[in-house]
Formats: sequence, structure tokens, C-alpha cells
Amino acid sequence: MLKMHTKLHHKTIVLSDIHLGSKWSKASEVLGFLRKNSCETLILCGDIIDGWSILRGSQIKWRRKHTNVMKYILSLQENTKIVYIRGNHDDFLDRVQPLRFANISIVKDYIHESCGKRYYVVHGDEFDKISTNWKWIAKLGDIGYSVLLRINSIYNKRRLERSQTYKPISKVIKLKVKSSVSYIGDYENHLTQVAHNKDCDGVICGHIHYPEKKYIGDLLYLNPGDWVESLSALTEEYDGSWNVLYYYPEDAVKNNNGKASLPGTFDIQATATI
Repeated sequence: MLKMHTKLHHKTIVLSDIHLGSKWSKASEVLGFLRKNSCETLILCGDIIDGWSILRGSQIKWRRKHTNVMKYILSLQENTKIVYIRGNHDDFLDRVQPLRFANISIVKDYIHESCGKRYYVVHGDEFDKISTNWKWIAKLGDIGYSVLLRINSIYNKRRLERSQTYKPISKVIKLKVKSSVSYIGDYENHLTQVAHNKDCDGVICGHIHYPEKKYIGDLLYLNPGDWVESLSALTEEYDGSWNVLYYYPEDAVKNNNGKASLPGTFDIQATATI
């Protein structure tokens, strides 16, 4: 566990699946992370704004804290390159992308070239057969996921009362349900093959809310996770290494001794240098 009290500067930061406009979005935590981390290139890897949630039902889900995240991103200095990848929940961007203004690009996919390597960057929904061919089923599944998140909130509230660590329910289910594990594996392998076909050294994608950093064959598969449950991001350093960072705000998790982690605490997975 690495505790941060000053801002860290990275070559690249990748965030995905923030779902601003959803009641489950951890917008305040995203803002806390961004305020403690800066970069040359910020890649927003899809589903940053949850248009599905905003359009579903009459309940107002867009809060000031969601606006604050967008205002902070837009306020970044012009020497920070921002690449916004269109996702399935922000598919309203299909009407405007590709679009470039100031230091921001809105695109369907992107080739990230850095430290002599090439990475294919895409949200990933177009490689999900359900999202692509059965959109109504995907939206029905999204409603089911919202129910699961409600259960997750109640479950983890009780865990915190018992001084236990936060545990994302959907991640546990994904690892225990055989069909989910198979789905994740197929998704990762498919995206890696697409990156290989594009003559890239790796792939960066989101969509499945499952943070990961691993080699599949000789290609590096990278997924920053989400800001609904995982509270995770990818960072690239100037030596070409990549990290998966987990952010633990003070009011969201306690350690095994029952003490809350300090704001801005990061849990960093082992670095993969390529």
C-alpha cells in the first residue's frame, strides 16, 4: 500500500467507466484521484457519461459532483492531451465524433504510441456480442446491474460497520460464475487479437469493469477497471511501465485493523515493464 500526500505526475493516465449521471458513480473519488495525479496524456476510455442512466426514469441522477469532474477535466492545461473514447453508455457521441477542439479529441478508437510501443485503445463494447447485436438485452442487464449495486451498497455498509474491508460483489460473482469467467477470457483474447491485427504491442480497453494487467501471448492486455466499484485506473510511467492503481477514499474502506485508509491511498499492482 502506497500513501500519497502530494501530486504524482505520470506519462499517461487511463480512466474508464466513470458513469457520470448514474447514482452509483463515485464522482467525488474520481475528482480526488485527478487532483492527486497529473499526466501528459489523459485517456478517457469510454462510458465516462452514462447516457442510458440519464435517459432512464424521471429521477434526477446528475449531481453537482458529476459536473465538478467534467469541469476539472476541461480545466486541465493545454499541455495535457485528452483523448475521449466513445463507449456504449455515451453512444450519443456517435453524432459528433470524430471531433477535435483545443487539447481534446473525441474518437471511436485510438492508437497510443509511447516509449517505442503501440497500444490499440478502444472501449470494447463493439467486441461484446450482446452489446452489439442485442442492445435491448444489454440495457436490461444494465438494470440488473443497478440492482446488484444496490445490494453491494447495503452489503458493504454492514462490512464497514464490522471494520471489514470493502468487497465489490460483482467482481466476486464474475470470478465465481464459470460463464462470467469464460466471457471475460473470450473478451480479453478477442481484443488482444484485434490489437495484434493492427500491429500493436498491446490493447487498452474498458467496458467489463474488471481491472487487469497481464500478457496474453506476447501482447499486453490492460484494463483500467471502473469508478463504480473497483475505483481503479491505469498509469504509464516514463520508463514504459504500467500500473493498475486502486484508490481508497477515507469514507469508503477500512483496513484490517478497523482504521480508515488515508484519503488518496493507492494500492499498486506489480509493474509490468515492456
